[in-house]
Parts: sequence; C-alpha cells; structure tokens
Amino acid sequence: MAPDNYDCLTFAVRRHDPMLIRPAESIPHEYKRLSDIDDQDTFRFQVPVIQFYAHDSSAVPRDPAPVIREALAKALVYYYPLAGRLRELPGRKLVVDCTGEGVLFIEADADITLEQFGDALQPPFPSFEELLYDVPGSAGIVDSPLLLVQVTRLKCGGFILALRWNHAMSDAPGMIQFMKAVGEMARGGAAPSVLPVWRRELLEARNPLQVMYAHREYDELPDMKGTVVPLDHMSQRSFFICPSDIASLRLSLPPHLRGCSSFEILTACLWRCRTIAISPAPDEEMRLICIVSCRDKFNPPLPRGFYGNTAVFTVAITTAGELYANSLGYTLELIMKAKACATEEYLRLVADLMVARGRPHIMAVRGFIVTDLTRAGFVDVNLGWGKPKYGGLAKGGIGAELALGSSSFYMSVQDRKGKGGIIVPICLPATAMIRFGCELEGALRGSDPTNKSKSGLSSL
Repeated sequence: MAPDNYDCLTFAVRRHDPMLIRPAESIPHEYKRLSDIDDQDTFRFQVPVIQFYAHDSSAVPRDPAPVIREALAKALVYYYPLAGRLRELPGRKLVVDCTGEGVLFIEADADITLEQFGDALQPPFPSFEELLYDVPGSAGIVDSPLLLVQVTRLKCGGFILALRWNHAMSDAPGMIQFMKAVGEMARGGAAPSVLPVWRRELLEARNPLQVMYAHREYDELPDMKGTVVPLDHMSQRSFFICPSDIASLRLSLPPHLRGCSSFEILTACLWRCRTIAISPAPDEEMRLICIVSCRDKFNPPLPRGFYGNTAVFTVAITTAGELYANSLGYTLELIMKAKACATEEYLRLVADLMVARGRPHIMAVRGFIVTDLTRAGFVDVNLGWGKPKYGGLAKGGIGAELALGSSSFYMSVQDRKGKGGIIVPICLPATAMIRFGCELEGALRGSDPTNKSKSGLSSL
C-alpha cells in the first residue's frame, strides 16, 4: 500500500539510452580481493537508493545530468575498483577485476514536479522502476557493473538521483563516502576530502581459522514450514515515529532499562507488534536479527577512508509465546544482549566462519531483520543543490528478504509539519498490516487505550 500522498500519483519518464561512465584518467588494471566480510553470501545483492533535490533559485542554473556524469568520472579515478567487475574464484572468493569498464549512467526527464510528491517523502515511492531503470543484464553480482545511476530531471527544476550499488563492495557508510566524493567533484573540488582506502586484507579470515562460537544467525534450519509471512497480498506502508513516541515507550520500562538506545527500544516494540500481527503458533521460534556496524569498534581503528563492509548480524531468539506473554522489557533485554555481541572480535570470528563454512547466508526464516540508518549520512550528500529533501534507501530488504517482507530499516526524516522523527517501512500481508498498525498504536499510547493524543504515530 502506498502512502496516502502517493495515491493516484502517476507520471511519465523519458530516458536516454544507458551509457558507461569510465574513470576520467587512466587507472591500474589489477585484481583486488574483497574481505571475508565483504563477500559473504548475505551481502551479494543490489541496494537501491533515492535522493530528491529541490531547485535552487539562488544558484546559477545547471543541468544536473552532465554535472553528475562528469563528477562520477572524476570520482572513479580515486574509487577505480567501482569501475571494474567482480569475479568469483574457487571457494566462492570474490575479487575485483579493475578493468575500468565503468558504471552505468542514465539521463532522464519526468513530467512531474517535486511538489507533486507531497510534503512527506518516504518509501515506498511510486513508479520507482521508472526512476531507476533496471538495465537488462546489469543486476548480476559478478561480471556486471557495480553501480547504476539515474538522474531524472523534474519539471520544477529539481531532480532525483537514484542509484543501485553492489553491497559486496561496501556498506552504507562506505557508499556514502563515495557519494560525498561525487558531490565534492560536482561542486568543483579537485580531489575528495577523504581519500579512499582499500585495505580489505584487514578483515580477512585468520590462519588458523577460529570457529568457536555458535553463530545462531547462520543456523541451518531444514524445516522451512515455519516461514510465517506468506507472499500473497502483501502491503507496504511507512510509519513515522516521533521523539514523543520513543519517550512514551521508555516510560513504560522499569527504571534499570530506561538507559537503552532509541534503536533498541523501537526494535523491541516493532518485533513484538509484528509477531502479534502475523500470529505464529506459540511454540514457533522467532528471530530478531540486528545489522550492527563494527566500524568504530576496532583497536587500532580502521584507516580513515576505508570503505569496505564492517557490519555483523546479531540475533535474538525466543518463541512467539514468550513474546506474547512477556513485557516489552523482556524483548528489549533480548535485543540489548544480542546487539552487545557486535565487537571487533565477533567480526573476526564471522570472517573465519565464512571461510570454514563456504560463506553461508544468514537464516532469515522466522526472522525480522532491522538496520539503523538514522545516522548513515544520506541526507548530507550535497551535489551542488544543497541537501536532499529525502535521502536514503528506496525500499527495505536484504536480498531475498525484500520479497519475504522480513526486513526493515530506520531513516531520519521530517513529517508533513517539518517535525523530525524516524520513518520505518514495513511490508506484511494486508490483514497482518492492519493488526500491526493497531498493535503499534496501542504500544505507543501506553496503558491508556483511550488517549490517542499521546502517540505521534502516523502512517504515511
């Protein structure tokens, strides 16, 4: 289900033929190994991002398409592995063949204004496939372009930058580092202010391997009948969570838990509400998987400019019956304990596990995957037209889990009145979505079900 402000919103997009943008200068032709965190099976998917930029009436008029096209070519001189292609070696090891073939670029025009999208820009976005065209044959993980960019000019003078990047090459902070470099080039910079650092060998598996932890997030579950989210009649909505909602949840906790992070308490609430909404059997095992960055947990620190993957998946496991019967505090403590596992040593254990077990995918069956992107920096990408009105992921999902509706993310946004908060895209069967909205509203209202004014929750 699209947000109310997108109901009946249709527009046409006229695209130029896709082209390859190569680095503006000659680059080394070499092979670069990805780390054993980069090339795990779970990161072998494409991530869609969308940025909305308004017309700047105070600036000298510029066509964003050639500006960004030229900036990409200049930035790729420094980030030349992105202009190459991934190859797979024995043992499923991924390497970058730095061929300099380039990234895909599409120039387009849409017969719509930014204002017509409404005051609130949140996923799911209407006609997204028109704003980021899936060039046939381009979506593979190996032997395909590592980046696809489309710049769509709007009738008002604003534009939309949509892109798709291969997650095996970098995590969100790494990709934003590249996007900011493109922005600096577009604004006339001679070189990125933060120079990229490859150094993927820093996150390679150890020799000898140390596989000494259960790593329940990679469990093999032969019985797949517990997949609790059916794929028919799926509905997608975004929920706006304001600071007062978080404060209300915090007040419902016992004093010793109130020092938890906003991410932890919101995740606990969503997991519980989602479980109630999909109504699994009480003895059904339920999993909450947090994607947690270890980027700032290294000692000594990773080099400034490192743009590889640094995230791990930590899992909280309980039964549906326990989530039904216990308080929010019970769920919160499970999540806090799981999230605390994300350390430098844990990441190194994961790297060892990848090599020992053939780079397994996380076990998302009966799971809900959540990542916090509120501080990722998408909204700070300035291409010469100021900050975007919305910047971030275009849709939820971790690979196949996009279709399963078992993944979500948190983005910092503003509501229709300019009030800051967190947007949470949720995908569920239509009937479960209704129950989820009711459960979430009740949780944010607290113990007084008649006081709707306590909650700032809105479905956008």
